This record gives sequence, structure tokens and C-alpha cells, in this order.
Amino acid sequence: MRTAVIALVTALVVSSCGLEPASGTVLKAQPGSIERYDSLAGVPITVAAKDFTEQLILGNMLSIILEVAGADVTNMSNTPGSFGVRQAMLSGTANVSPEYTGTGWINYMGHEDPIKDPIGQWKAVDEQDRANGLTWLEPSPMNNTYAFAIRESEGERLGVTKLSDLARLDRSELTFCVESEFASRNDGFEPMLKTYGLSRPQLGQVTNLDTGVIYTATADGECNFGEVFTTDGRIPALDLRVLEDDRQFFPLYNLTEVVATELLDAHPELTEIFGQLNPKITNDVMLALNARVDNDGEDPALVARDWLVKEGLVSVD
Repeated sequence: MRTAVIALVTALVVSSCGLEPASGTVLKAQPGSIERYDSLAGVPITVAAKDFTEQLILGNMLSIILEVAGADVTNMSNTPGSFGVRQAMLSGTANVSPEYTGTGWINYMGHEDPIKDPIGQWKAVDEQDRANGLTWLEPSPMNNTYAFAIRESEGERLGVTKLSDLARLDRSELTFCVESEFASRNDGFEPMLKTYGLSRPQLGQVTNLDTGVIYTATADGECNFGEVFTTDGRIPALDLRVLEDDRQFFPLYNLTEVVATELLDAHPELTEIFGQLNPKITNDVMLALNARVDNDGEDPALVARDWLVKEGLVSVD
């Protein structure tokens, strides 16, 4: 969601052939704690979500609960990249999307310095985006940010649970796998090392790898510490231990819904609907749901509906 490659590919897609997301159907469900609203009957709402596992699950969640609530939903999950979704929201092609506060602040609005308080970060991105006709609702606890992970057995041997533990390790143990973009970001590798009292000369081997390869390389012991995203389903599948960012270096990427302000003004009940959903979405929840898709091969839409049913938000016959 935050890589330069995605941004470049998206820009090419949008500029060369227009915005052409792959739309999906909306799985049928019945009301649960999410009730049907007469005020939403037939109201057209288009949900845009990005083209990776977590966003496919979330886009389908939003589509299902909005249709249960009575809206006439178009599901544009699988829209190419962050900036594809952003363009859809700015142009009015879509009017609801699942989004991350850090993505809005850093990628869309161009700020270099994140705000470390989750409520402060949400309020700042919401306030600035109101000028674009978009409102950010109060976010969930889920924070899909950068982190470092170690295989569980090695973490146990070294006694590491948080990033500040790294400073006491021998140089030979300080081996890292990182993606090339992360290595050069102002919220990336070297500033992180500085925050935790380390520098490159103090490290052992540092290997640049593609993001997806880092997980298996870390699990296989090619490096002790691999750069990961905190809600990636491969973390539990590969028995990796995520280290606590105890000095709060990494930006906050809390999940919420971005809603066209015009739509929200006309239908303030949307705040009530999403207010039932958001508090339930934690990192542990998202890890488990992502793993069902990435590791078990399940369909994102079915995973989304199953969880909504389990939580009592919707029901099925």
C-alpha cells in the first residue's frame, strides 16, 4: 500500500487507459446488529478498495454491511493501488473506501513527519481532507504499519521482544532483510536504527529483498530480523514474532473509512453503522483473516462475510 512500485504502476494505469477497477459482486446477507435503514433504501454507494488481500477483505466487508443497511452498493474492490482508489474518491467515481491514516497523511498529503498519537493523526488527516470533500471516520485499533519480525525460536533464544532489545545483541546477530525503498525512507531503516541507538557499522549483514520474499527469508534464517507489515497473514503462518516498536518510531496506519462528505452529510447514519464495525477490527483479527486468504486459499468475500456473521453484525439464512 505504500510502495513506490505500486504508485508507479497505478499512475501508468490511470494515465494510459483511465481508471478501470475490477468490480465485484456483493455477497448477500441479512441484518444483524447492523439494521436496515429506510433512509438508505436505494441510495447509490460505491466502495473502492485496493488490490491486495487485506483491502479485498475490507472492501467486501464495507460493501456487505452497506447493502444490508439498505444501500444500492457497487463493489469496486480490487482497484489498482492506493492512488487508484484515491483518484476514484477525488473524482466521485467512489464515495466510500477503507483507508489508513498514515497513507493519507504521508502518501496523499505529502507530509514527511507523521503524528505519533493515533487520535491526533486521524484528526489531522481528516481536517486537511475536508477541503477535498472527504471525511475520515474515527479509526479502528488496527494499525498496519512497518515492523521487524524474527522467527519465534530465534526470538526465544535471543530473548528479544522489542526493538530496544537489539542494542544489546552482538554484531553477528544483527542481520536484517529489508526492501530497498524502506532502506532509503525518512521513516525507514537508518532513522529507525538511530532511534534505537544503532548505526549501520554496528550491524552484521543487511540484505535487500522484495517485500514478499522477506517473510520466508526471515523464517528460513537467512536473516534474524525481517521488515514486515504488522497485519500480514504470513506472520502467524511462518511462526514469526513481531517486535514491539517501544519507542514509537514507525508511522501510524490505523484503519478507517473515508466517506464523501456530501454523502455523509445526507446520511449521518453511516457514522453509526461504521461505528459498530471499527472497534472490532484489531491487528489480531486482521492477521487471522488475511491468513485465511493468503495461507488457506479462501475467497476474500467469503472470509469477510463469515467474520461479519461471527461477530453478529450481519446474518445469513
